[in-house]
Amino acid sequence: MGYVDKGLQIYQGQALISHVIARFAPQVDELLINTNQNLMEYSRFSYPVISDEITGFVGPLAGLHIGLQRAQHSLIATVPCDTPYLPQDLFSNLLQALLKNEADLAVATTGSQLQPTFSLYRHSVLCSLTEYLQKGGRKIQSWQQSLTVVSVNFIETAHFYNINTLEELNHSPPNL
Repeated sequence: MGYVDKGLQIYQGQALISHVIARFAPQVDELLINTNQNLMEYSRFSYPVISDEITGFVGPLAGLHIGLQRAQHSLIATVPCDTPYLPQDLFSNLLQALLKNEADLAVATTGSQLQPTFSLYRHSVLCSLTEYLQKGGRKIQSWQQSLTVVSVNFIETAHFYNINTLEELNHSPPNL
């Protein structure tokens, strides 16, 4: 989308992040919004807004890093702001697998497609992530592979439909 803020783009009459909040907030006890721009705009959604401490556009790992530091709970789930149809049972399915397998991380998959930004982490991964970032690591999947990981397959791939272009903002929703 160039340099526009994805989460604030209008999709079906609402900001993309509004769709995500509507589906994700009922699943979790605490919701934090991670952004590095338009902080006042995001604060209007009535959830705490946190910005990366690590500068230089490190990517989603910097957001996870600050989220792990600020979250009040022992588990932290992550979802991107551009997926308006995320599964309404995402957290419960990830949690069940994480606990059953005593994993550090539960990550969503759709068939053979890994969905690394749809994940549930134990707070204990913070030290590993900090070390990875300090050594210059930036790739989410590379770091995730260093953890004890369980994959959770979701059948309905349309739930993971993400909007990546301005043109896609005007498309019809996927068949759900």
